[in-house]
Amino acid sequence: MSSLFGSAGLKTPRCCAGDCQIFLIDAAELRSKRTLTNLYNERPTWLDLAHRKLDEAVFATYGWESDLSDDEILTRLLALNQQRAAD
Repeated sequence: MSSLFGSAGLKTPRCCAGDCQIFLIDAAELRSKRTLTNLYNERPTWLDLAHRKLDEAVFATYGWESDLSDDEILTRLLALNQQRAAD
């Protein structure tokens, strides 16, 4: 029989001769593995692409080239911050 919660596998019914038993996976253990840290450490392709699109949108918003180094980005952001603080 199929899982009650799809691929999450939280409850999987198993029937034998009319007796149904439900086996539970430790939900706390499952949740402990689903963290942002683990997600970013694994860095799936869809997440990498989402960050690239977001970076491109931010660069376009500021009118910046998309190939800036991290140091150049920080320099420009600091200058913008200082300018706004002075206004």
